[in-house]
Amino acid sequence: MNFKAFNFNSAVEAGIVEAGYVIPTPIQAQAIPPILKRCDVMGLAQTGTGKTAAFVLPILNRLMGGKHGCIRAMIIAPTRELAEQIHQAIETLGQKTRLKSVTIYGGMNINPQIKKLKRADIVVACPGRLLDHIGRHTIDISQLDVLVIDEADQLFDMGFLPDIRKILTHLPQKRQTLLFSATMPKEIRNLARDILRNPATIQIGNTAPADTVSHALYPVPHHLKTALLLNLLGNTRTRSVLVFTRTKHRAKSLGKKLAVAGYRSASLQGNLSQGKRQAALDGFRDGNFKILVATDIAARGIDVTKVSHVINYDIPSTPEAYIHRIGRTGRATRSGEAFTLITGDDKNMVRAISRMIDSKIEQRTLPTFDYNAPARIYGNSPQQKRKQPQQRMFSGGTKRRNKKASGLSNRI
Repeated sequence: MNFKAFNFNSAVEAGIVEAGYVIPTPIQAQAIPPILKRCDVMGLAQTGTGKTAAFVLPILNRLMGGKHGCIRAMIIAPTRELAEQIHQAIETLGQKTRLKSVTIYGGMNINPQIKKLKRADIVVACPGRLLDHIGRHTIDISQLDVLVIDEADQLFDMGFLPDIRKILTHLPQKRQTLLFSATMPKEIRNLARDILRNPATIQIGNTAPADTVSHALYPVPHHLKTALLLNLLGNTRTRSVLVFTRTKHRAKSLGKKLAVAGYRSASLQGNLSQGKRQAALDGFRDGNFKILVATDIAARGIDVTKVSHVINYDIPSTPEAYIHRIGRTGRATRSGEAFTLITGDDKNMVRAISRMIDSKIEQRTLPTFDYNAPARIYGNSPQQKRKQPQQRMFSGGTKRRNKKASGLSNRI
């Protein structure tokens, strides 16, 4: 099967050819036909499966018929980065259609957005700024034909579900609604039940990560995390590395420490201006930065196919977040590795992640690393020095584990 089987408008077909698409991915093959028939769709697929094109192409095809210059399609995304990624896909695939796409999100001057919205056919929006435009009456969504809610589970994780429900009250009742999610927590099932009418349900694989990704846990005392990370980076063949932290402050601090250690690194976190966030992403994509340290805002919306390693400096707060994070590697049939640094506090989450991926994750140690080093050697704060129970939990028995360590090349 190729894309010609869908009988797209000639202008849409031209964009497909320009983008180099030949064979549809499974999510595209299954989702495009019901979307073209204007059915509501519930799509369950992990990141990196090609779902953006699965809804963008039918939308472009539908909008080629009818009036141009008014908002007929809207895509809601959780982060600026994902919104820009979707917008870029529309620009690429729709380059021959003359349809205009606009992104709207916070952190940017609202006035240029207001001007562009007057001529837009497709809007890609983050919830907060979209509600702002609705409240100001600077967006006309009275002629909306298609609504897409993308990465619904992350919208929920980020607390946007109440905003989504507010937005829905302002939209035409007669519309096609498409909802895509990598996982299906109860709250998203409830949302889907409320807003989708007799939907076609498309599920690709399951909520486990791609089988092109191998996983490993690295137990370490909390105060030695940075030292172990540097050792891992120094002893592992890597191309592009995405490092996740739990907080914005830690992402910024760790990015600086890696730069001091001689790595081409940048950080991506919510306190940065949009210009600096984009510069960090662009530098990571084009290889100027080998390492990107990020909070979970980067778990979606980074379309970099050559990420060789994802390293969880801090374990994620939910098993679903683990899936989203490591979905950044092992893409487009490439292999990838996911390393997670764990402390004594992380046992419950490790068990939950193992259940999610239906596999026990191998624990590894580095034979050359000193797991008994005191905190003061690494200049940590007195608060970190007092975390002795965690240190003892992973310092005892280190020699026995080191003898069993199979090295960095082992896989699960």
